[in-house]
Amino acid sequence: MVGIKIRDVAVYHPEKVVDNEFYLNHFKEKGRDIGHFLEVMGRDKRYVIDNDSESTLTMGIEAARQVMDKCGLTGEDIDMIVFSTQVPETTFPTNAIYVHRALNVKNECSCQDSNASCAGMTLAVDNTSRYMLSSKNVKRALIVGSDYNTLLANPDQEITYANYGDAACALILEKVEDEVGFIDSAYYSDPVHSDFIRYPQNGLAAETKSDSFNKYIDWHQFDASESIGACYHVIDKVLHDNGLTASDISVFCMSQFALVNIQKVQERFDIPNEKISYVGDVYGYTGTSSPFIAYSEALDQGKINPGDYILFCTVGAGYQWSAVLFKA
Repeated sequence: MVGIKIRDVAVYHPEKVVDNEFYLNHFKEKGRDIGHFLEVMGRDKRYVIDNDSESTLTMGIEAARQVMDKCGLTGEDIDMIVFSTQVPETTFPTNAIYVHRALNVKNECSCQDSNASCAGMTLAVDNTSRYMLSSKNVKRALIVGSDYNTLLANPDQEITYANYGDAACALILEKVEDEVGFIDSAYYSDPVHSDFIRYPQNGLAAETKSDSFNKYIDWHQFDASESIGACYHVIDKVLHDNGLTASDISVFCMSQFALVNIQKVQERFDIPNEKISYVGDVYGYTGTSSPFIAYSEALDQGKINPGDYILFCTVGAGYQWSAVLFKA
């Protein structure tokens, strides 16, 4: 029996730490108190880029280097690179090609960028795992998730400016002769919110042709909690389809977008605190990488043992919920 396991994972973040006090003061000067907002979102600190040398790409490359070193791998060992981001440093060539160059990866390797908004890295892991199961040529894949979120955060909107942090995560997927690793996934997509979170604000064509490019994400107010039922649905489905219950899952690695959403999932499925990996108070919201930074934290805390079930669950703008099931 062939399995696709996560061999190891690594996280990179910039050095600068910004705590809530900065954002409280920032919005107080605008006549707004965001204290309750920060509490609901579960924020305390976040890492942010404060220099001209770092970007989505540099963070991703550093995370990739770290996971390669942890696994004792060289560029000759990698058969596929997938770079997940919603803030690409370039659209062509792909960011994955730059990772290929930085790590001196062999020529017989496919490279691609992936974007499913904040759900991107989770989908990349799912899709790559499925591809590896069907391909005789791909034994190891390098998956990178990285977002320079604060680059696009609107100083007038707390939902991005006070919520986001910058970070990257990289992992190695490896084909093994064992019944471990990737098991299944479930999705629920509804475009009801497709015009509420936009970048570029007016679309690439219009923004490129205009005299002034709107550099920030445009986030219109809407009730994001309306979609939580879809989250319950994908978790229920992936568990039911594989003969499991929530109590069989050892660690839930959820989107770190909002603590309140995680708490709702905990209540709905009666999940104890020790089974939730939460890093949003330290990293802020890091976008595509957030469930896997939570996974890295769970590993570091010794929460994951061989044979344990791990559930990744996240959401992308528009919206799309996804749940991906692994066995350690």
